[in-house]
Amino acid sequence: MWQDFLPNLPKTSRYSLGSKIDSTFIEITELIYIACSLQGKNKLSFLLKSSAKLDLLKFFLRISWEIRALDHKKYIALSEHLDEIGKMLGGWIRQAKEKLPPETEE
Repeated sequence: MWQDFLPNLPKTSRYSLGSKIDSTFIEITELIYIACSLQGKNKLSFLLKSSAKLDLLKFFLRISWEIRALDHKKYIALSEHLDEIGKMLGGWIRQAKEKLPPETEE
């Protein structure tokens, strides 16, 4: 979906903010892909990084909407999908935390 919107961003934003949004989408995909093959704390670490990147992506999209580089309809469409991804990621993080052994205090 984002790939359909990127070419329509104003030139002043396409190669700066648009490029940053594009690379953040890719980074999130990479982190989630890596998390799929990991276990324990390593998996949780990559899931938490993915969640932080997702929050950053939402921030960049909001900026693009506020400066009117992205219209309201497109912003809402992207936000709805990202909110759903966030819920799924949150559930995955909770599940990964539950699988970790309890911390022992010394």
